[in-house]
Amino acid sequence: MRYELIIFDWDGTLMDSVSKIVACMQAAAQEAEWGELDVAAIRDIIGLGLPEAIAKLCPGIGPAQAERLRQRYAHQFVHGNTTPMPFFNGVEAQVARLREREQQRLAVATGKSRRGLDRVFTETGSGSWFHASRTADETRSKPHPQMLNELLLELDVPVGRAVMVGDTEYDLEMARAIGMDRVAVTYGVHTPERLAASQPKWVAHNVEDLFGWLHG
Repeated sequence: MRYELIIFDWDGTLMDSVSKIVACMQAAAQEAEWGELDVAAIRDIIGLGLPEAIAKLCPGIGPAQAERLRQRYAHQFVHGNTTPMPFFNGVEAQVARLREREQQRLAVATGKSRRGLDRVFTETGSGSWFHASRTADETRSKPHPQMLNELLLELDVPVGRAVMVGDTEYDLEMARAIGMDRVAVTYGVHTPERLAASQPKWVAHNVEDLFGWLHG
């Protein structure tokens, strides 16, 4: 099926940023005097908005310490940590091919903040790839489907003509909540078994798999 609108998650789907997110969150937790955080636990919350991620990752944390952790994470991500964040191999060329298709629209639905997404758009020159985007701080965090509903409304696309692509159950479950088709990618953070529970229409194990199916 050819979709009028393809909505991509960002971290772990288009961009190989998981290692940086993990390193920044570990450093921020230490600076906020929360203590050591497990790598698997951090990987599990990737995709959520930052306040929701901190609440899940640090149960019982108070508001002041949570805000300190949030601030230190933002500092680490922008200024402190130098872990590279490349696009997954082939993403740039494949998105360009999609953009060439007549009446094809592309969007982003991410747990990033608007400031964070706009920064990476500017740094990579990728902002022009997409017709619209939503971030967790300007709507509701995944897995709530509000950001998808807003994108459909903005671009005037019926839900049956759109598909969500993501590497976490949060991506897939927000799509399933409104009856939107969904594609799981297994090269991100959640396991194939966990993704399968959300009944994706396709499971892609690499970028070639993903875009081969989307171009079909």
